[in-house]
Amino acid sequence: MDEPGTAVEAKKRILFLFSDTGGGHRSATEAMIEALELEFPGRFEPKMVDFFREYYPRPLSYAPEMYPPISRLPQAWGFSFKASDGRARSDAVNQIAYPYVRRAAQRLIRDNPADLIVSVHPLVNTTLARAMKDSPRPYITVVTDLVSTHAFWFDRRSDLVVVGTEQAKAKAIGYGIPEGNLRVIGLPVAERFNQPLVDRAGWRDERGWGNDRPVILLVGGGDGMGPLKRVAKAINDAELNASLVVVCGRNAELKADLEAIDWKIPAHMYGFTTEMPQFMAAADMLVTKAGPGTISEAFISKLPLVLYSRLPGQEDGNVTYVEQLQAGVWAPHPAEVVEALRTWVDDPAAREAASAASARAARPQAAREIARLIADQVGID
Repeated sequence: MDEPGTAVEAKKRILFLFSDTGGGHRSATEAMIEALELEFPGRFEPKMVDFFREYYPRPLSYAPEMYPPISRLPQAWGFSFKASDGRARSDAVNQIAYPYVRRAAQRLIRDNPADLIVSVHPLVNTTLARAMKDSPRPYITVVTDLVSTHAFWFDRRSDLVVVGTEQAKAKAIGYGIPEGNLRVIGLPVAERFNQPLVDRAGWRDERGWGNDRPVILLVGGGDGMGPLKRVAKAINDAELNASLVVVCGRNAELKADLEAIDWKIPAHMYGFTTEMPQFMAAADMLVTKAGPGTISEAFISKLPLVLYSRLPGQEDGNVTYVEQLQAGVWAPHPAEVVEALRTWVDDPAAREAASAASARAARPQAAREIARLIADQVGID
């Protein structure tokens, strides 16, 4: 119990605005909340709000449900990204949309009193800034795209903007964010990715992965999106001297299809898993779509990357970034995936070089650095 007369410091309320349009916004938010508690135990009261689902009018409230099918149409996605990018175009879109969402945004602010607001989604920033004009509060934007950052991310009224790379910082400055309001920190990633496997060989043996050949980890996001099946079959047909681990996410049909294949190499199929940090720590190379969160996690796990698909516009820069770092390769066709993997399977030195490059790019303390930035903004030390 507190001693008589001892004042108990009130917890600082932090409102995180995100939406389940892709898994990256939620996972980044959860990583920051975790880091706040690790760095400042019991000092914060965080709250997550999916602004689309909980506040915005229809049909925008269905955005989390609409995202998966839309993202499977890459040409349409790329067109909408490029058509709305740029300061003038994004300003026009925001100007048209604001009357439709104004009341919802104002209600969101009224319903959720907070000492600080953190946005983790590009489509709420300008709306939020306008809705708060009569009730200003500290407001931080944490950009969860690595390189190809859309203009929607950047509003000059944000008190601070956190980005993952120098390339994203340059884009922010180009969109009018003062350099003094920018911090290059990295993408927030769950603390579990910083925990090495104590007995890596034993962990692999327990799951039947073995230690007599390198392990290829093939993933496609929580929904098992992307051409996972074609890539997996190509790896099998090539009969690489490796074991294959495929994470199908929530795509039960894909998992069943893969389990029915006559596998020529050791292969292991999984659905959605909470053990992705262990999977990455136990694997030797990663085959994935070019999502920023997965790339950041792979860097921390020191994994060489084969990127086999990307969202046009939004993830284009991620591919170039990984290639320039020499941490991985772009292989949009299954045959190219196989050739990239063959190089690393047959030449351990080449694999080690790519692994070292991946490790150099890692920012394992990003979530904790952002937590300290948040604390500083609300006067906690």
